[in-house]
Amino acid sequence: MKAVISCKANALSGNITVPGDKSISHRVLILGSIAVGETHVEGLLEGEDVLAAAAAMRALGAKISRDDAGLWTVIGCGVGGLHEPDQILDMGNSGTAARLLMGLVGTQRFTSTFTGDESLNSRPMERVMVPLRQMGAQFTSRSGGRLPITVSGSELIKPIEYELPVASAQVKSAILLAGLNAPGKTTVIEPQPTRDHSERMLRHFGAEVLTENLNGGGVKITLTGQPELEARDITVPADMSSAAFPIAAALIVPGSNLLIRNVGMNPLRAGLINTLQEMGGKITIENSRGEDGEPLADLRVEASQLHGITVPASRAPSMIDEYPVLSVVATCATGTTHMEGLAELRVKESDRLAAMATGLAACGVQIEETEDSLTVHGSDQPIDGGALIAANLDHRIAMAFSVLGMVSLNPVTIDDGSPIATSFPGYIELMNYLGAKIETR
Repeated sequence: MKAVISCKANALSGNITVPGDKSISHRVLILGSIAVGETHVEGLLEGEDVLAAAAAMRALGAKISRDDAGLWTVIGCGVGGLHEPDQILDMGNSGTAARLLMGLVGTQRFTSTFTGDESLNSRPMERVMVPLRQMGAQFTSRSGGRLPITVSGSELIKPIEYELPVASAQVKSAILLAGLNAPGKTTVIEPQPTRDHSERMLRHFGAEVLTENLNGGGVKITLTGQPELEARDITVPADMSSAAFPIAAALIVPGSNLLIRNVGMNPLRAGLINTLQEMGGKITIENSRGEDGEPLADLRVEASQLHGITVPASRAPSMIDEYPVLSVVATCATGTTHMEGLAELRVKESDRLAAMATGLAACGVQIEETEDSLTVHGSDQPIDGGALIAANLDHRIAMAFSVLGMVSLNPVTIDDGSPIATSFPGYIELMNYLGAKIETR
């Protein structure tokens, strides 16, 4: 355990790239592992979550390697070519890897066991197991559908049509991955569109995936099972969820001016940019382009005078991981920022809604929390800071409060910064290079 202490920062400036997108990194490892041929990957996020997924795919039969220049090679074994692992699959802190791989192996005819760290083993998995049981998978879990979980595939695999009770890209993706090994068509109906990296990448690897917009704003996704996926080369764009932290810091630290290159701009992930611009944030989108099925761009960010807004619940799926750092930005906006539809934050790596409310209040911010909303009363005066923040093994909580420390009168201390490496290796060094004053003890 290493405490992180964040002090008032100088103006942030620089021209940077943040690590590769975690969601896309997970999916390219998984799909490359069940494609035919060699998939070459540039820009893969080398954080602990993704490395856990790589180790799991090796245990399931894929050959995955990295050269000295950072190019990854994945040699796949075909959609039905995975084999039973010799060991328990340890997912570390990664809920994404756990849920997606439960879907992948749920329709394979062997048995796998998943576990994780203390945080992951406390998180609910039942929402994934419900549809996978309908497809033929069997599960043995701890109470409440918690890891460790043993997954046994069935001889009687069948496709399903499943309507998600709650918008979740992870559950959708788990069902689609299970559907790859099922005959016929597997259909997922979303009440609200969620990030569509799985659909885009499945198509890129050669699967037939049809998307239909429904009346009322929902989406119907249909995948044709048992395709032969073909290896593809992929360049992973920079992660919007990681870029969120230097973006937020540049907006609220006076005099800041940053250029962040090659950021993934998937419209179902860009809710934070829209929200910050509505608050008065000076974020200029430059050099927009597409690569390997995903849109990306460079982002110019300048310190701005911000004002509070109401962020509607309908925007939550496109920025669910960014609410912790948005609530920090809201402390520096004049007026009130009200964020709705946040119940999903309670079942992330920690109860992020409670963690942000508790930590912000300890730093002198006036805040109100309900079961699914957060209201931050901002100010044009400096925040007191000075608190010790419990990160609860959550990388995004740790990074969010490191940003708050950059504009606080007194240093903000995070009890444990080690989880940051799960998604943003080199975060502290990068922020200090830009002008932050963050140290570890």
